Amino acid sequence: MIAAKRLQRERVRSRDPAPIDATTIADAASQFGLALNESQSSALSQYAALLLRWNSVHNLTAIDSPAQVLTHHLLDSLAIVPEIQRRTPAGSLRVLDVGAGGGLPGIPLAIAAPEMQVTLIDKVQKKIAFLNQVKLELGLNNVTCHHGRVEALQSDSPYEVIVARAFASLEEFVRLTRHLLARHGGWFAMKGAVQSEELNKLKLAPDVRVVETIRLRVPGLQAERHLLVMQLIER
Repeated sequence: MIAAKRLQRERVRSRDPAPIDATTIADAASQFGLALNESQSSALSQYAALLLRWNSVHNLTAIDSPAQVLTHHLLDSLAIVPEIQRRTPAGSLRVLDVGAGGGLPGIPLAIAAPEMQVTLIDKVQKKIAFLNQVKLELGLNNVTCHHGRVEALQSDSPYEVIVARAFASLEEFVRLTRHLLARHGGWFAMKGAVQSEELNKLKLAPDVRVVETIRLRVPGLQAERHLLVMQLIER
């Protein structure tokens, strides 16, 4: 049994694609104003390698080429870091990544902005197992992984930032997580094209408003990408 498991691991490693160069990641991130040091870009390269390796066995993402992992996953996630930093107070931030999946955008956020205390939540156990392995191998002390549904999550300390990438509609995203948002916090929803139907449904929650819609420009990614920032309206 042990020999069979070892053989399986060796077969997986033999199929490992070429790693994404750390310098390439740093150079691309600098195009949208994010400065990564050598340690951070190296950690992002290692994370991408882990994602590709695990994906070959556990099907964590539909994307399985290093080039697309760079553009569609790493850079797409990193592009929101300067936007969050510009719109939140300096210093330590509690961040919740809802439906974290393979760790996007939460793991890149935790690496690029170590002042963020990032909680990753997903209802799929194998994805949380992967995220715990990433945390262990990369030494990410600012990451917490939680298996379960976000609507059932309870926290003594609310989150200043709640982020999601292709998780659900805006209305559902807000409804499932509003009990976790800090009073002056914000929801950050990563979307492709902005759908008017989604915005109209969000209006059914009269105490929530979209305060900003930011068009993201991700190097090498031609598709539309937006970041919608939502907050509670004080009455």
